[in-house]
Amino acid sequence: MSEAVHTSGHAPGAEPDEFAVQIADSINSFVLAVNEIAKGDEPGSAVSLLLLEVSQLLLAGGRLGAVEDVVPDDRFEPDAGPEPDGDELREKLAGLLAPIDVYHEVFDPYGPPEKPSTFRISDDLAGVVTDLRHGLTHYREGRISEAIWWWQFSYLSNWGSTCTGVLRALQSLVAHVRLDSPLGDIPDGTDTDDDGLTDEQLEAQAGALMAAELGRHGRVG
Repeated sequence: MSEAVHTSGHAPGAEPDEFAVQIADSINSFVLAVNEIAKGDEPGSAVSLLLLEVSQLLLAGGRLGAVEDVVPDDRFEPDAGPEPDGDELREKLAGLLAPIDVYHEVFDPYGPPEKPSTFRISDDLAGVVTDLRHGLTHYREGRISEAIWWWQFSYLSNWGSTCTGVLRALQSLVAHVRLDSPLGDIPDGTDTDDDGLTDEQLEAQAGALMAAELGRHGRVG
């Protein structure tokens, strides 16, 4: 990246600048929205709403990745307290999205050729929310530069690539429904996680869920 810069005026208690406010607003909005979606009040719109929220979060992430390296005020990261437990959110999302929760992705498109790895949308989103909440703790405590540094670092090292994989999975599901296209065959030998189901059963269940929850009246959401 380009030359590192200090984020001036971000001492504890100082007012955040416009960039910090916009990033924090986007991240807080995502965290709140995912938790609302996970309640399952609108299961037929879950995939399309998650697609929208992940897309918007990646816009904020892109802004973080495009700016110069953020250098926090303190040399060592202040203690942000215990990490919130993400298991409840993970379980709610897993129940809401089953059996389309599992998807397959190539971890590093520029790395050596490899078979697609298995991931879960519920695991990924719960992990992203945990990452983002860590930065929100710093932000709400007035440690603005620490929050922006954390969000930038974790975007580049973790949740940026995670959200990109989730976005591809969600977009694929929406495209299958809107284009009335059945899910493709799962590649031979691909890990389907420990569901105890065959590839054909997974495909059939996913197709049935998409038709029931997302394909009503030929629409998504």
